[in-house]
Order: sequence, then C-alpha cells, then structure tokens
Amino acid sequence: MSNQYLDPNLKIFSLNSNPGLAQQIAEFIGVELGKCSVTRFSDGEVQINIEESIRGCDVYIVQSTSGPVNEHLMELLIMIDALKRASAKTINVVIPYYGYARQDRKARAREPITAKLVANLLEKAGTTRLITLDLHAPQIQGFFDVPIDHLMGVPILGEYFQAKGFNKEEIVIVSPDHGGVTRARKLADRLKAPIAIIDKRRPRPNVSEVMNIVGNVEGKIAILIDDIIDTAGTITLAAKAISESGAKEVYACCTHPVLSGPAMERIGNSNIKELVVTNSIALPSEKKTDKVVELSVAPLLGEAIIRVHEEQSVSTLFD
Repeated sequence: MSNQYLDPNLKIFSLNSNPGLAQQIAEFIGVELGKCSVTRFSDGEVQINIEESIRGCDVYIVQSTSGPVNEHLMELLIMIDALKRASAKTINVVIPYYGYARQDRKARAREPITAKLVANLLEKAGTTRLITLDLHAPQIQGFFDVPIDHLMGVPILGEYFQAKGFNKEEIVIVSPDHGGVTRARKLADRLKAPIAIIDKRRPRPNVSEVMNIVGNVEGKIAILIDDIIDTAGTITLAAKAISESGAKEVYACCTHPVLSGPAMERIGNSNIKELVVTNSIALPSEKKTDKVVELSVAPLLGEAIIRVHEEQSVSTLFD
C-alpha cells in the first residue's frame, strides 16, 4: 500500500453488499479493511463478529442498501449496534446507494414513507453521520437529524464524457423526465452543452406514452442522464424517441445501476451506444456487457472520508 494513512483511529469496515468498492476505498485512503465477519445462523439470522478492537475509533462502514435490500439493511443495522456496544467513538455510515429512496412521500392514500422509516432506523441504531451519493430526492437529507454529506455522481460521469473529446457543438444533454432537469443542467454546465427534456404524456390508461422532446437533438450526440436506471424502460424509450428525432448517437449514464428484471435485455436491444454507470451498486458478471462502462466512486468516497476525519471541508468535492 503506497499511501499509508497514519491515524490508527480511522477504521473502515465492509459488509456484504459491495466489498469490491470498500476495498478500493481502503486502498485509496491507505488503510487495511477492518476485520469482521458477516455470516448467517442456521435459521437465517445475521451474525456479525468484529474481530479487532474499535474502542475510541472513528469507524466508517461501507454498505449500499441495494438488492437484496432488506438483507443488506439488516446487516447494516446490526453492525451499527455492534459498533455502538463496542465503544466506537463515531459510527459513520457510507451508503453509496440508499435503498427505499423512491418511497420519499405519500403519492397515494395510505402509503408509507419508507425513506423516512429507514432514516429513523439508522439513527436509532446509533449512526452519527451519513455519507451518501445521489439520493433520489435531495429532500431525504431532511429525514435525518445527524450530519449528511450528500455527494454527486455528475463530476465522475462528466469527466468520462469530457475525455471522449466530443466537439462541444455536437453534444446535447437530455433529461428523460421533468424531475431530472437539475441533474441534466449540472452535466450540461460541465460539458458546456445545451439540454433537452423529454416530456412524457399518457393520453389514457394502458395507452403507451407519447414522448415530445423539448429542445434540439437533430444531428447531435445525445447523452441521457438519470440517477437510477432500474428496469431501463424509461431510458430505452427515451433513446428511441431521441433517435427518431434525428440524433446521430445516443449515450446513457446514471449513478446507480439497479438494472433489475428486463433491464439488460432492453439495453442490449436498444440503440444506446454505451451505458455509463458507477460502482455504487456491485454489478454481477452477467450485467457487465460490452455496452456497460463502469466508473469507480472510490476516490470520491475515499476523499470524503479523509476530509470528514480530518475535519476539512467536504463541499469542495461538489465542484
């Protein structure tokens, strides 16, 4: 390990959701991953053993609450409890992908607000700080009464597209819906490009959506951006509509590649040239196809952890 981090009170632990990312973060900072085991009792209950002293330490746990979401959430809560009872000084939870974030309000009567429930569980368990990436709704920060460092994936995605050396006149950044305009604008500012918005309307139930494109995509290289790509229905329909409006190439990017159900088949059959994602969620080998480009968020999260630990400003990472 070249850049050995000197403070022995900084400890990083990984649970089962994304050990590869946790290892990259530890290597970036220059520490060994903390020794712990996460296993199951014969009845399926989670068993956690922390195999080193963490008394008086600032502990960072890396765990995305991606699928199987309830397993990973339960592992995290039990780990927080174990750390609290082992006298950790601070318990800093690093959740690259915050599951249940889409249930952030009551859209219909008698619905839960599960994003708030998860926040309550994490706090009650003993979390002293949260570091996360691209929350589906930024307002979720307000569900917590502990400090949150809410990092952005746009700089990482933007760097990748800048390195491609596209002619600035040729690019257009496209938001697949009205809700993602702010994110599209941030990427557009980085690439000095205009934006377009896809306006979806469903004339009546069970009639397919009519897509109107607000903005000019004709003859352009279009880059679709979203925070989460789940079943890939929206993004592939958007790519089709953009091509039909005369775009010469379509790229898509997102921070969180949930990619459930028919997503990989849809992307494979679509006219999307590349799908650029981060490793906030661990991708199994069958999802690492020729079209998928995976970028690492380890340097961003590692830098955030160092800055939090050394009590420096984290906001410079947003620039």
